Amino acid sequence: MAKISANYEVVFIMDGRLPEEQVAALTEKFKTLVEQNSTAMEVEEWGKRRLAYAIDYKTEGYYVLVVFDAPAELPAELERNMKNDEKIMRYKVTRHHA
Repeated sequence: MAKISANYEVVFIMDGRLPEEQVAALTEKFKTLVEQNSTAMEVEEWGKRRLAYAIDYKTEGYYVLVVFDAPAELPAELERNMKNDEKIMRYKVTRHHA
């Protein structure tokens, strides 16, 4: 039986006070996780932006968008990893329907 894959996107926000090295390392960590388990991937770093409302008294965050085509198991694994990383303030994984 062939693996069923779908198009997904994840937007995650890192603490805006992180040094550039940590932002790059964290982005690379999640990018690598997606690369290893997907067939196609596109990454857009939106950069540091002001948050619509304070999260844990923080008013700025570093935004990253990753669009990928992967099996249904990857989004759950990605969410688990982001949930366990205290440097990720918010994340949202969505599926694109064709």
